[in-house]
Amino acid sequence: MPRSAPLVKALALAAATVGLAAGPVAADDFGTIKGRVVWGGAAAPEAKVAVEKDKITKDAEVCGIHGAIVSEDLVVDPATKGVANALVYLVKPSGQNPDALKALLKAEPSVELDQKDCVFIPHLLAMNQEQSLLIKSSDPVGHNVRYNSFGGASMNQMLGPNGTMEPIKLEAERLPFQVNCDIHPWMVAHVAVFDHPYFAVTDKDGSFEIKGVPAGAQHLVVWQEKVGYVNEGKGKGMATDVKAGADTDLGEIKLDPSKVKK
Repeated sequence: MPRSAPLVKALALAAATVGLAAGPVAADDFGTIKGRVVWGGAAAPEAKVAVEKDKITKDAEVCGIHGAIVSEDLVVDPATKGVANALVYLVKPSGQNPDALKALLKAEPSVELDQKDCVFIPHLLAMNQEQSLLIKSSDPVGHNVRYNSFGGASMNQMLGPNGTMEPIKLEAERLPFQVNCDIHPWMVAHVAVFDHPYFAVTDKDGSFEIKGVPAGAQHLVVWQEKVGYVNEGKGKGMATDVKAGADTDLGEIKLDPSKVKK
């Protein structure tokens, strides 16, 4: 009895899937997304002071050691107009690359959020949900760590001088969530948690690179805390065609100064 066309198509797809699962993953099945997030204005904005040194009334001998505390909510390099600490990631990635996740977890089974000179380091931390988050303090004074994630995870806990918390496991979130220290209210960080390895945080000059991305149609988001979504398409992401075995260079992605929140 002849098979129907839909059944034949289903069997062919199943066979192809089994073949892919059994065989090695080819490097040419994946590509790299790269680019730069840059300030779209004529000149880079000047750095803002979060708190002047003479207004640091708590633990000034530690917090004010380098003078005024500079805000990190919008960091633009004057020379290149690159925007640092922008988050770049894929939305609902099409395809998988298990080796990319394995490599990430092997290189960094855990990630650290430190507190040094009364500043969170890094200001923006991106991680996979399989990694552990280690929150610690390199300061000889006490801190408080508080956050409420969009997914319901929360913390409000004291961290003693040079202390380290137990490793934390977090589930993937739709957006980065904010971390604060209530003892030193200028202290702010953001943590982004993903269920895939296709994410990056921009460098000082705004550059980013995401390796091992499945080739084909993807959607890329660029998020910055003072703007929100920088890219076209907002939370749905900008259409990006990833080239197999090659770099897909998006060039400059401009942050519109008019969208910066006051």
